[in-house]
Amino acid sequence: MSNPCLIIVAPNGARRSKADHPALPISPAEMVDEVAACVEAGAAMVHLHARDAEGRHSLEIDDNAAMLKQVNDELGDQVIVQLTTEAVGIYQPPQQMELIRELQPEAASFALRELIPGDSWLEQAADFFGWVRDRGILAQYILYSADDLARYYRLLDQGVLPGDHHHLLFVLGRYSQGQQSNPQELLPFLQQLEQRQIPTVSWALCAFGQREQQCLAAACSFDGDARVGFENNLLRSDGSQANNNAEQVAQLRHNVLGMGRELHNAASVRRCYKSS
Repeated sequence: MSNPCLIIVAPNGARRSKADHPALPISPAEMVDEVAACVEAGAAMVHLHARDAEGRHSLEIDDNAAMLKQVNDELGDQVIVQLTTEAVGIYQPPQQMELIRELQPEAASFALRELIPGDSWLEQAADFFGWVRDRGILAQYILYSADDLARYYRLLDQGVLPGDHHHLLFVLGRYSQGQQSNPQELLPFLQQLEQRQIPTVSWALCAFGQREQQCLAAACSFDGDARVGFENNLLRSDGSQANNNAEQVAQLRHNVLGMGRELHNAASVRRCYKSS
């Protein structure tokens, strides 16, 4: 039987604003309401981006602490909160690492291209990711290509990354005008996974553009997990604008259940992904 599917919702991202969609959550209060609706629709994890007072992406500790506290206080253990470390060309690895060391969220995401931009960072990265593992923080490594996945395996073999207690996110597409991801773009990642064979690793997919749901359905058909939401796409499959993130989560939930797969909730994610 297939493993249960983990639905992660990414409600806002680093680059979008209410000019892109009026329902995009910016403030902690807006985020609480949006996440609650997404949990009701089927999400077990939220990929959290904090904003500053002007609505800009922020990795400042105070901004993130306020967002994290309000979501945790209001929703408790109903959802796993994954804090982003996305740099957006502003932040450097020490600042990204400091955020996680200071706030110690239940989960965090890390683009390996950003956190380990070159070999000179290997020692510092090994210390940091070992600490993340030891603190029980569920790490998600973000990979943008099959070459990134091959590098992930090299870092595992070198002992830079711990061999367990983590999850992967494969990304299809980028922020660009008219971006249309294609489910076939998943194949190079799957080929890398097949070549490696053992050990297996849990993974999810996110995809930019209105074919998001098709791409995520393809991932789920290969026993992968899925990340959905306004960070990557504002549109339904027919090109019309989605009402909110919860609508997108509900559509994905419908697709996953239609395949005969069950869904993770926050409690089952903690048992399956954090007990290793």
